[in-house]
Amino acid sequence: MLTRRLSRRALYQQVRDVLASRIAAGEWRPGVALPSEADLARELGVSSGTTRKALKLLEAERLLTRRQGHGTFVTDPASDEHALRYTNICTGDGERIASEVEVLEVSKGLASEAQRNRLGLRPDGETCCIRRVHRCDGEPFIVEEIAMPSVLFPGLVERGDLSRSIASLAREFGILLGRAEERLSVGAATEFGAKLLRLPVGAPILMLDRLIHSVDGTPVEWCLRQAHLDDKYYDAKLD
Repeated sequence: MLTRRLSRRALYQQVRDVLASRIAAGEWRPGVALPSEADLARELGVSSGTTRKALKLLEAERLLTRRQGHGTFVTDPASDEHALRYTNICTGDGERIASEVEVLEVSKGLASEAQRNRLGLRPDGETCCIRRVHRCDGEPFIVEEIAMPSVLFPGLVERGDLSRSIASLAREFGILLGRAEERLSVGAATEFGAKLLRLPVGAPILMLDRLIHSVDGTPVEWCLRQAHLDDKYYDAKLD
């Protein structure tokens, strides 16, 4: 329902919210074409220009893909192309790294204070936690500690393969991923990171703090990474 008078959000943003919620609800599955701009505008009672702005916003958020002459399609977030949007480490030749991932530890329990703050959980909120190491050509270059709200991923800890990407896990649990935020800093290698990356404890290291949201803004995954890049680099695209 669009509320032109009461909402502070622009009309095209309201249209974006309506379309995103319908995608999240599974009305349009990944790979399915949306109705035309004119049909959507007629259904929602807005102009074609408003609908076009909403579709462009969803495309910028990578929820939709426009194919010239064919229409607008729901993006498959688990596809290789879009799963890599959350992986910014590249080789010296500029290729995104498809790393080998080893799960080291999986646990479930009450969220820590830091996890509650980052994931927006209640004091009694629980998280599923995963520790993993990434290797390229057999050499470790990233260790990560992941926390996800247990309520969004019921039974996750008991599942077999937890080396998969967040895009793949989210799709399995019916979660449509949206925006992501990542903070970069230089920190000191922890005992956990130093041991696996073969560095002295306290050695300078790249710290990556990533928070991924669903399309409705709910925090889905908090990932803390320690990266020893050596001949690799972090690709920060400004688009």
